[in-house]
Formats: sequence, C-alpha cells, structure tokens
Amino acid sequence: MAEPLLDAEEIAALESRVGQSLATGSTEGLDVLGYGEITLVVGWPTGSPRVAAKRLPPFADDSAAQRYGALVGEYIEALADRGIEPVRSEWVTTPTDDGEIAGYVVQPVLPGECLGMNIVTGGGPSVAAGLPAAVLERVASSVDPRFGLDAQVSNWAMVDGSLRYFDVTTPMLCDAAGRTRLDLGLLTAPLPAALRPVARRWIAPGIVASYHRPRDVAVDLIGNLLKERAGHLIDGAIDEANRWAMPPITRGEIDRWYRSNARLWELMLRLRRAEWWWQRHVRRRNPAFLLPGPISR
Repeated sequence: MAEPLLDAEEIAALESRVGQSLATGSTEGLDVLGYGEITLVVGWPTGSPRVAAKRLPPFADDSAAQRYGALVGEYIEALADRGIEPVRSEWVTTPTDDGEIAGYVVQPVLPGECLGMNIVTGGGPSVAAGLPAAVLERVASSVDPRFGLDAQVSNWAMVDGSLRYFDVTTPMLCDAAGRTRLDLGLLTAPLPAALRPVARRWIAPGIVASYHRPRDVAVDLIGNLLKERAGHLIDGAIDEANRWAMPPITRGEIDRWYRSNARLWELMLRLRRAEWWWQRHVRRRNPAFLLPGPISR
C-alpha cells in the first residue's frame, strides 16, 4: 500500500496555517495554487510543495465529512470505469479551530507544463488543439444522466502522454431517479445566509444538471477556452464537438454562453465577498473561506 500523500500531523499543520489566514484575511505564508468556486487550493509544504490540497467549506461534523469523502471515492471509481484516468486523490479530514471538520482532497503537485490550461496557451498548435479534442471524446463517451463532468481544460493534465482528470472535489453522481447526490448545501455555503435557500432551490440544481448533458458540457468546455485565453482553438473545438453534438454548436452560441456565464460567476463572487465582509466586520467572526483577487473573465 502506498504511503499517504499527507499524514495526520501534516494535514493538522496545514489546517492550522489555513486557520491563521482565515483569522487575518491574508494569504501571506500560504502557497495558494488556485481558487475554485467552493475550494481553496494550497500547495504544501509551504515553499516547496509536493501536494495540492483542496479545502472544501467546513463540515458540521465528522459523519458529514466522511459521507462526502465516500462520495468522492465513488466518483473516482466512476471516472475510471468510464475510461477517464483520475490523478491520484486522497480524502483527508481534520478538526478546525471552530469545532467543525475541514475536508481536503489531496493530490500530487504536477509540473506546470503538464497542466491543461498551460498546454492550450503554451503548447505547439497541434498539441494545444489536441487537448480539447481528446477531452471532447471523453465527454461524448462518458457523460449521461447518472454521471456528470466539469470538462473545462483547466481540470485536465497530460502526464507521460496520458490524459488525467483532477477535479474530483464536486462528485457529480445521480441516483436512479435522476436526483443529484451532490450536497447542494456545500455548493451554496459561501453565499450570504439569506440567499442560500434560494440558490440551493433555484440556481444550483440547474448548474449541476447541465454537467450531466454532453452537449452542455461541450459548450462549457469550449466557452471556457476564452477564459483561458485560448480563443484561437474555439473553431476547431466546435468542429470536433459537432461530430456528435445535436443540434450543432455555433460560434455565436459560444460567445453568448460566455457572456452569460461570466455575468453569473461575477455575481456569485460579489455575493461571496459580501458574505465575507458581513462575517468579518459585522459578526466579528472568521469567515470560513478565503477570496481570490480580481478575476479576468
């Protein structure tokens, strides 16, 4: 059996350092590798990271954290069953300073040149174009009402010539009745409390459902090439997707999708900032999450 990527002492030290950042509102001393919509991605150990640790919003208790970890494990197995090779991923938990449970997905740090977002902007023309094409093949063969996939290129890497997937923190699996098994409360946790029930009822289900429709996943993948500054790959990716997408995807549709998507996530970020300010300055509590700086969309 392989040694764990992080042992219990290391994960406790990592959470302690994250807790300090939450208390001060500063990421100084943290190797922040990225921000997801609900995750903070930290390189550890600081200064010479060997793992990327993705921290989710805290869980109320250990039982809830372990249930979510079990679902992550199921999703990793489902990826492999559908011909998608996941990056090695481990679920670890540790108590927070506030008495909740922090859950992390821990993965090896990959060389920058392996990451999909760098391939599409810095690789040669054939290599860059080949990545979206390969991902679109996986979308067509795997996505269905039971299995969803966030297929944008920033969630993939090429390791030793093999395509790998590493966004396992939001395990998009549905039951036989088509109900998502993903905890929508976790997705809406960073929003202001008054808006969480509305977002959980009216916004989050539609977003999650779109990742279970192959054509919608393809549109999301292609549209996000604009965010990755790889717009020169869009027309070729549309041609690849239209080998199976019906009705055919058009460039006008991609441009409209991108504008709409950018507005939605900018609104969500503003709401997260409002919640952060409310917790910090009105309730005098440490927010449960850290925020990115300005995002160019």
